[in-house]
Amino acid sequence: MVKINEIEIGDNKPFVLIAGPCVVENEKMILGTAEEIKKITGELNIPFIFKSSYKKANRTSGKAFTGIGDDEALKILAKTKEKLNISVLTDVHTIDEVDKASEVADILQIPAFLCRQTDLLVAAGKTGKAVNIKKGQFLAPEDMKYASEKVISTGNKNILLTERGTTFGYHNLVVDMRSFIIMRKFGFPVVMDATHSVQIPSRGNESGGQPEFIMPLARAAAAVGIDALFLEVHPNPEEAKSDAESQLPLNELKSLLVEIKEIDRVIKKY
Repeated sequence: MVKINEIEIGDNKPFVLIAGPCVVENEKMILGTAEEIKKITGELNIPFIFKSSYKKANRTSGKAFTGIGDDEALKILAKTKEKLNISVLTDVHTIDEVDKASEVADILQIPAFLCRQTDLLVAAGKTGKAVNIKKGQFLAPEDMKYASEKVISTGNKNILLTERGTTFGYHNLVVDMRSFIIMRKFGFPVVMDATHSVQIPSRGNESGGQPEFIMPLARAAAAVGIDALFLEVHPNPEEAKSDAESQLPLNELKSLLVEIKEIDRVIKKY
């Protein structure tokens, strides 16, 4: 089990929601979205961790939006965390980013494309913060054992392992539901990223998506048994500056969570 402030993840506890916009676009949108998600999860009694990247280093095109500036974005995340009294997750991409991000984030996330970067995993582990390692699209679930061992080598065992789809031919991803069972054997909570799993990687100069599959995949993962559900949620995905075609509209979040909670309750018998 991993404990993030007062939130317990794993050990057959009710699932935790990790959710928020893909990237920090501006203060108003981030604060407003976080506040609405907190309201929804409060009504449903679902533990909530806010997610947003302060920078998007992995983009299809060099001309794509990467952020509003690291310092400004981190300030917005810090303000959101303090004002709403919530925990925060954000990505890190290089070892030089780790210390600055760890001053704000409760969970440091290792992006899927970087899950084999030994120096990055070790640097994140050394902060003592929880580390969410996203399984690379190119990895088998068994391989995540070695990624987790790199963090463990620092003495840090606060690790989450996230499924986000596996490359299936060109421009397509599939989710092997067996991965949750396999990765849980390593002793860490497992997370379903139901929004990145519906991406269509590199369609032209940007990533596409099939958001109609977010709900079915989330339901299926909950039925297998997950410790947390990861969703990128945006008040108006069509206007999102990143992952516009794979984020869940904010107004659809509550209905999805109601269904996931019912499935989670049946599986975990609480």
